[in-house]
Amino acid sequence: MFKRLIAALLLTASTAHAQSVTMAMSSAPTSVDPHYHTFAPNETLDIHIYDRLVERDPQNNLIPGLALSWQLIDDGTWEFKLRPGVKFHDGSEFTAADVAYTFARVPTVVNSPGSFSIYTKTVVAMETPDPYTVRMKTSGIYPLLPVDLTNVFIIPKNLGPAPATEDFNSGKNTAGTGAFRMTSYKSGERVELERNEAWWGPKPHWQHLTIRMIPNDGARTAALLAGDVQLIEFVPTADATRLRTDTRVSLAEIASLRLIYLWLDRSRTGPTPFVTGPNGETLATNPLNDLRVRQALSMAINRPAIVDRVMEGAAYAAGQFVGPGTWGHAPGLNPPTYDVAKAKALLAEAGYPNGFRITLHGPNDRYVNDGKIIQAVGQMWSRIGVQTTVDAITWPNYIARANKQDFSAYLLGWGFSEATNPLRSLVYTFSPAKGWGAVNRGRYSNPGFDALVDRLMTTADEAARETLTIAANRMAMADVALIPLHLQKNIWAMRAGLSFVPRADEDTRVMELRPVAAKPAP
Repeated sequence: MFKRLIAALLLTASTAHAQSVTMAMSSAPTSVDPHYHTFAPNETLDIHIYDRLVERDPQNNLIPGLALSWQLIDDGTWEFKLRPGVKFHDGSEFTAADVAYTFARVPTVVNSPGSFSIYTKTVVAMETPDPYTVRMKTSGIYPLLPVDLTNVFIIPKNLGPAPATEDFNSGKNTAGTGAFRMTSYKSGERVELERNEAWWGPKPHWQHLTIRMIPNDGARTAALLAGDVQLIEFVPTADATRLRTDTRVSLAEIASLRLIYLWLDRSRTGPTPFVTGPNGETLATNPLNDLRVRQALSMAINRPAIVDRVMEGAAYAAGQFVGPGTWGHAPGLNPPTYDVAKAKALLAEAGYPNGFRITLHGPNDRYVNDGKIIQAVGQMWSRIGVQTTVDAITWPNYIARANKQDFSAYLLGWGFSEATNPLRSLVYTFSPAKGWGAVNRGRYSNPGFDALVDRLMTTADEAARETLTIAANRMAMADVALIPLHLQKNIWAMRAGLSFVPRADEDTRVMELRPVAAKPAP
């Protein structure tokens, strides 16, 4: 205790002058363009530079952001009252025109691997009756618009027509209203930011922020212990127990909203590239389109064993998109029971009594223990006669290939604030025109499921909408639209003497990191 107190006093004394801090991210952003890619590392960077109309608190509740209030004024119109006196980093004033400009820009981003248009497509028209009022028109009732807007960062209209993603990365277009302004960006390595003294929110303690990209778990922990960085995200489970007793650091932990799951290729009716017969022969059809095969692969996975042995308790076994207490959670929809005998019987019934060969792909530097997870799943599948080769790939190459449906079976993760998000973004039929199914990389498609989602997304009564959401959740799981594995726990570690607010949405916000003795500025 005495050592920790001394460390806190020394840290407070040193940061009182420099007020500089370095955090380490576990994965590199793919761009500084806030509308380029619906990807968590991009958001981690963007939340320091840009703001949204609607924000969330650490417990995932909606709170005012650039919009002070919002209300549904008729069945097809949401009205947002904007925060006055806010300025972008370039000195221009934030007004309703910037909101209209942002919404017009989102669907035009070139080569987006995960478009934000899923969150803007429902707005068919926009009115700006005065500089601080925005009225968004939808085609009929759309109750989830405020939820959608927690995903859309606002940029200034003076960037002009068709601002290029490259110009955000160079810094030319990087003007937000956020707590920090970017001064330099070196892709895959680091970002330098300075505090925005005019930010409308509580002033961050730190004047200068460096964000380093350290995807290797051991290197990230080592950098923290050496004092090279002051905050790390996604603490490796192997290190968490040890760090809890290390007086040089402290931890912040919370249950996560991130689901780790497996995609199975549904884009091909003929052969799928990484599946062959038991002797390596080409199969005429894709076995992953057979429900019995998908059920067998799911029940062959011992989720509790993965939670206990691979995740070392830092996860919860999952049988659906969201956990208990999250909106749209289906009571009683538990993880499939681990059953090797039944899985083998289902494979035989589907016409694969001797199984088949498959390659399971996954990243080795994106999610907590991702490489170890696919190794464990591969071993479990092999026990039912599905001879599994595991291929773990570094994230940039991996996600580029996943976006092109290069794989047959592969691991990914997604964070959900409520259950309608995965229903329309992950497993709704891929529809660029509608903007839904934007990250449906497995290309699952079920017209009955789509019709149910269409219905729930236009139901105003919250209780009725949740009933429909739960039904859609159950339908997707019954059809094994994807294979849920577990929900992560979020663990951050920081140098002793610092406090940090953990968040269920796993956002790493340096605005919420400060010396223990320091109070947020008004």
